[in-house]
Amino acid sequence: MKSSTKSRILCGVLAAVAIALVYWFKLPPLNLRSPAFYSFLVTALIVVLLAIWAARLISLGRGAATVIQTPLGPRIKMGEEGPKWVSGAAKVMVFVVLGSIVLLLIGGLFGAEIFHADRYKQLIQREEGSFTDDIAELSMNQIPVVDRDTAMKLGSRKLGEMSDLVSQFEIEPYYTQINYGNRPVRVTPLIYGDLFKWFTNSGEGVPAYIRVDMVTQETTLVRLEQGMKYAPGEHLMRNLQRYIRFRYPTKVLGNPSFEIDEEGTPYWITPTIQYRVGIWGGEDVEGIILVNAVTGEHQYYAAADIPQWVDRVYSDSLVMQQLDWNGKYQSGFWNSYFGQRGVLRTTDGYNYIAVNDDVYLYTGMTSVTGDQSNVGFVLVNMRTKETRFYTVPGAEENSAMRSAEGQVQHLGYNSTFPLLLNVADRPTYFMSLKDSAGLVKMYAFVDVERYQLVGTGSTVEEARASYIKALQGDADVPTVSEKVTGIVTEITSAVVEGNTRYYFRLEGDSAVYMAPVQLSDRLPFLKAGDSVTLTCSGEGSSLDVLSME
Repeated sequence: MKSSTKSRILCGVLAAVAIALVYWFKLPPLNLRSPAFYSFLVTALIVVLLAIWAARLISLGRGAATVIQTPLGPRIKMGEEGPKWVSGAAKVMVFVVLGSIVLLLIGGLFGAEIFHADRYKQLIQREEGSFTDDIAELSMNQIPVVDRDTAMKLGSRKLGEMSDLVSQFEIEPYYTQINYGNRPVRVTPLIYGDLFKWFTNSGEGVPAYIRVDMVTQETTLVRLEQGMKYAPGEHLMRNLQRYIRFRYPTKVLGNPSFEIDEEGTPYWITPTIQYRVGIWGGEDVEGIILVNAVTGEHQYYAAADIPQWVDRVYSDSLVMQQLDWNGKYQSGFWNSYFGQRGVLRTTDGYNYIAVNDDVYLYTGMTSVTGDQSNVGFVLVNMRTKETRFYTVPGAEENSAMRSAEGQVQHLGYNSTFPLLLNVADRPTYFMSLKDSAGLVKMYAFVDVERYQLVGTGSTVEEARASYIKALQGDADVPTVSEKVTGIVTEITSAVVEGNTRYYFRLEGDSAVYMAPVQLSDRLPFLKAGDSVTLTCSGEGSSLDVLSME
């Protein structure tokens, strides 16, 4: 075999190995609409060039390479009839690399916001909503009090109780908020402690995940009959991204989220991305790839066909970006910089609320001038991206947090980011108050429109009662309520979160009336046969008592 043929084979082998290694680690989609593909192409060709030059230095001509001395220093000289095709191939690859870089720049320019402001605005569609119609008032035993930081502490404490697991596994810090059994919970899987522990435990897989009830703070380590063998932190072909890529080579993948279905089976939900503006501008979700974390069974679903139990399809960052585009370009690109008529932006944080078994992202919308107030807020369904805007001028979230902290400034507690609730048909911020160790010590309710109206307490019930009293004491607050007069037919009490609540019915009325002990000093003496006049809020078969005569 001629030496030139041998050199071609050597270069081909090195190039193939180089490309395979780059693909194995970068896992790009084989999709011309993805900038990641061109990034892979550039990286792969640079590696191939290095491989070719390495092969050339070994020996590529009839004569062996020699080192000669020149006035400019030592120089490598190939055999007299060295293969000219090597230099030609290198030039072609350099041309492809430069062409790919230019194409990336042109593609970015082609989808620039300056040319497509209206299309960026329309990536998310806002509808006007009615707060009291859309957001039902929650009972006190439905309000989530656990944020992600608290969930992480509870999860770590639970794992520390499991002596058979704590030495081998750690907790992945996902803590995805979902609805499970019609309750808000956070879930996250365990992961191997290190590579050595992966070697010793990977045969059985990860044996459990953590579930934290956001209302009761009950933390459960859920053991599985079969371990989870597919995850982003796994290795080789069980690595989630690699497992999906070799089955869906052309799909552009988003960041996966961990969820469980209604039977408690763990899944990874990976959104697939499409670009709706230009070549790769206007990122959006076209569907999801659902992977069973235990068995590896997988299924692609288009956005319109995603199962109801899935809660997290759209990422927080994607939703917030599209909301900012929508607020920024309401009146075109140039108006967003000059004049800024009607230009809005999202506030500096967000939270989640559960509505009809779906998880909604909540964030405020404020003026770009940053005047510490909101013009309204939005709720975005994280499964369908249905978006509703509520025109409720009021305090920006950070102002409400400072107001709540001011009520307990002598204790030095810090507020969590607010959760938006309906309390007495008023948009209301709810937040937990933590000490310096990050432990929840108190709770606060703050009126959105009048953030100086604050109620705090050591229990949710106590804080709500304090807040209701503040609302009733402010003549400028038009609370929506109903007065009912009747004869008490039955009454009972129960202790909820260390606070006594009374439940009673009135003659000829099927509704259950609920009142905290702080409502009235006479409440403990109420008995069947007494006549009462109640001011209530809520709807359906359970009503909260705001005042009693």
